[in-house]
Amino acid sequence: MEKVAVLVLAGRETRADEARIANALTVVNEFKEAGDEVTLVFSGAGTRWISELSNSGHPLSNAFDMVKDKVAGACKECAASFGVEEEVEASGIPLVEEYKGHPSLKRLVSQGYQVITF
Repeated sequence: MEKVAVLVLAGRETRADEARIANALTVVNEFKEAGDEVTLVFSGAGTRWISELSNSGHPLSNAFDMVKDKVAGACKECAASFGVEEEVEASGIPLVEEYKGHPSLKRLVSQGYQVITF
């Protein structure tokens, strides 16, 4: 069984960013369907995606719904920095602040997770 942490850092400015989030959701779902241990973390500009993906009208909302149970959280410091802290909280995704306001990648690596970034 694999242990994978998918880290979304991509913003929402370009079509390439939308492709990154689509690929991240696909990768999480692939590992989930295979029965592997997978977790999804939003950090940096990636925290801006949560409100978009939580909107049922967004083209990727179904893909997000399929993996929402694998979302570990969003970086509290980054969500605040990008002004989306309230939107993240409203979506039900926890704000994570394990290391100086950020998710701990060291913890994930120490637990044997491979980290994939998008």
